[in-house]
Amino acid sequence: MRERGHWQVGVNLLSSMPDMRTIPNEISHNAAISACGKGGQWQLALFILNCMPDMRVIPNEITYSAAISACEKGGQWELALSLLNTMPNMMAIPNEFSYGAAISACEKGAQWQLALSLLSSMCDVRVFPSEVSYNAAVSAFEKGRQWQLALSLLSSMHEMRLIPNEITYSAAISACGKGGRWELALSLLNSMRYSSAIPNEISYNAAISACEKGGRWELALSLLNSMPAMSAIPNEISFNAAISACEKGWQWQIALSILSSMLDSRVSPNEISYNAAIGVLLKALQWQLALSLLSSMPVRRMIPDEISYSLAIGACSTGGQWQLALNLLSILPTMRFGSKRNQLHRRDWYL
Repeated sequence: MRERGHWQVGVNLLSSMPDMRTIPNEISHNAAISACGKGGQWQLALFILNCMPDMRVIPNEITYSAAISACEKGGQWELALSLLNTMPNMMAIPNEFSYGAAISACEKGAQWQLALSLLSSMCDVRVFPSEVSYNAAVSAFEKGRQWQLALSLLSSMHEMRLIPNEITYSAAISACGKGGRWELALSLLNSMRYSSAIPNEISYNAAISACEKGGRWELALSLLNSMPAMSAIPNEISFNAAISACEKGWQWQIALSILSSMLDSRVSPNEISYNAAIGVLLKALQWQLALSLLSSMPVRRMIPDEISYSLAIGACSTGGQWQLALNLLSILPTMRFGSKRNQLHRRDWYL
């Protein structure tokens, strides 16, 4: 009943219990709220919570934790914090699950300051933070581009006798990348080998992205090539970050080689892959290849977007092909971006 998508079953069972001469208790309400949360029905989860006093059922810590988690999954961080603050008044003592869900809600809402405040307050109320709480806080710092705080929290986990896992390291690596600290990102990735955390695709993707942002295309390619040996299978995010790194390094031949190798690796390029490749061709004044990639996108069942066209127009302009640029520009108003009708044909450009 608690599996995602089965929330209707949970609610129906709860509502039908009186007809079966069975009195719903806190366990049945908790199960229904949890099912609603996993099914993305946070409004219904709160409705069940609010109806519990009418049923003479007292919400407990599990009830509130499930409701906070439902708000977290629904992106309702304000409501999640409101529920957490309400718990003491309802004689429900917040525990590590309550705080963990609330911190996760702050992370999804990009509220890193509140996440830090919640984590700090746990010790004040004698609630021992868990790995889940720390992971959520580190992820919040990553989204807030607070790499110093992310590293500080990662370091403090050892003092709390908590073991960082792949989620912790990946978030910290990503935080360093967003903060322009690619050296620290690589250092963290290497340090995973000496811990119980095994680098995975997410860890490598974060490190490759860090190198891309730092303009270190050689290191980005080295990481991409080393992934299979570490049992980390490159995905479209890995390849896209590497292509973007080549774009910043003006390595258009390598970018095209990576794009081609994606098919050999059974990874389907997407719009981001092609846009990054067209972008590097723009910088390299390779307008013919840029148009060739643009025209091949529908063949690959991809719809060029505004970025694709803008880059192709830029490639034609920098290549002195003003008529082609104007032709592309003239058909833009007729394109329906995001629609399958948006099909591009080479003959349209030469009219």
